[in-house]
Amino acid sequence: MKVALHAGQMLQPVPGGIGRYVAALCRELPGLGVEVEAFASGGRPASLDPAIGWSDLGFPTSAVRYELWHRARRPRVRVPGELVHAPSLAVPPRGGRPLVVTAHDVAFLRHPETTTARGRRFHERGLALARRDADLVIAVSEFTRAELLAHGFRADRVRAVLNGCDPAPEIADEIVSARVAATGVSGRYLLTVGTVEPRKRLPVLLEAFRSLRARHPDVTLVIVGPDGWGEVGRIEGPAVSRLGRLPWSQVDALYRRAVACCITSVYEGFGLPAAEAMARGCPVIAASSGALTEVIGDAGMLVAPDDPEATAAAIAEVLENDALGVDLAARGLRRVATMTWRRAAEAHARVYHDVAAMARDAR
Repeated sequence: MKVALHAGQMLQPVPGGIGRYVAALCRELPGLGVEVEAFASGGRPASLDPAIGWSDLGFPTSAVRYELWHRARRPRVRVPGELVHAPSLAVPPRGGRPLVVTAHDVAFLRHPETTTARGRRFHERGLALARRDADLVIAVSEFTRAELLAHGFRADRVRAVLNGCDPAPEIADEIVSARVAATGVSGRYLLTVGTVEPRKRLPVLLEAFRSLRARHPDVTLVIVGPDGWGEVGRIEGPAVSRLGRLPWSQVDALYRRAVACCITSVYEGFGLPAAEAMARGCPVIAASSGALTEVIGDAGMLVAPDDPEATAAAIAEVLENDALGVDLAARGLRRVATMTWRRAAEAHARVYHDVAAMARDAR
């Protein structure tokens, strides 16, 4: 089987979680008998495996093309493949082939204040097109699937496939230490990872951290991630290190040495940083919002969203109880062991075969 997979997110300056998702599918699917022809408007990404085909759609560029896809339903995708997979709500015309669309969340509907007006309009159109045109929609969690059903999607056309997270490779302690030192971080620290934008509710984490400082003056807060859109409030202060976008090798090392990874997002369709942290033995403290409860389960500490006092209390428990931290780390490793990209790709392959069979039966 050959699948035409839209890989436009891989060409963005900040590929984000969707870019990681696409890259993982490109890496894993060929080993499952699925040939991938990736496509986008632009040159082949350097990070793409040479075994993966690449089709440059050329002009118009991505932003204009997406608007044409959504408003005019053209130009058609003329890329080899038995079906087309749109891994986000940039939904190409259905054409004469089956169409699979991945929906990561509907935060733009649940929390419209956390995105731009233009972004809301774009994603609302994409969601409507996915509901109308997709032969099958992949939701990245059961939570997201429930959200889609609540917004009019047919249950038999939405399949939940939990995202993956590869096991952390073994790295010598001295290499991890050197990578952490290269970031300028030292001593005990809390870590948060993700694009800096309103949905992440970083001011809640900052308020919690400030309340802890009197009891734990040796602890710092490390914020890793590129700037996103919008005003997020003041996220600077004493003992706060905002590092921006870092090479993955350094992010990986920071996870391994953090006292805890703290996630205060008001809404997540999956929550990749939580899985990444657990895979590296880092205790997770997260808001009980969106899919985070599904991803973390009993392997982390879940607190009420937008509650800095509850967040501070949970962090204090981990800081003051070494045995709790060890227990959470062990639980996290067990939990994430079941959430591999290989398993996710196997489920995608089943989706592709099912959709292709449905198309053949309909002829």
